Amino acid sequence: QVQLVESGGGLVQAGGSLRLSCAASGSIFSINAITWFRQAPGEERGLVASIGWSTGNTYYADSVKGRFTISRENAENKVYLQMNSLKPEDTAIYYCTARTRRANNYSGQGTQVTVSS
Repeated sequence: QVQLVESGGGLVQAGGSLRLSCAASGSIFSINAITWFRQAPGEERGLVASIGWSTGNTYYADSVKGRFTISRENAENKVYLQMNSLKPEDTAIYYCTARTRRANNYSGQGTQVTVSS
């Protein structure tokens, strides 16, 4: 199994920045990719960005391209989401999810990001 803990959320004004962290533990060797999702009240969970654990290949939702950057620090078993030029519509609970090579998914408890206008 893989355990994930998110941190770094908070309240920020529009135009500001936050950096989220996702710390992984457990069966690290089995991770294929880490993905950040977000869910706003009354909305479905949506993909924000994803990174290959060993390849470093990245993918971004159109809504965050050019503003968010996903990166990994394998030595620390961490994935980061640098969020710049934040907008009120970025307000949501952000979750990191690990997908393993056996197609199992594990998710953390989430961290709240609130962007005020």
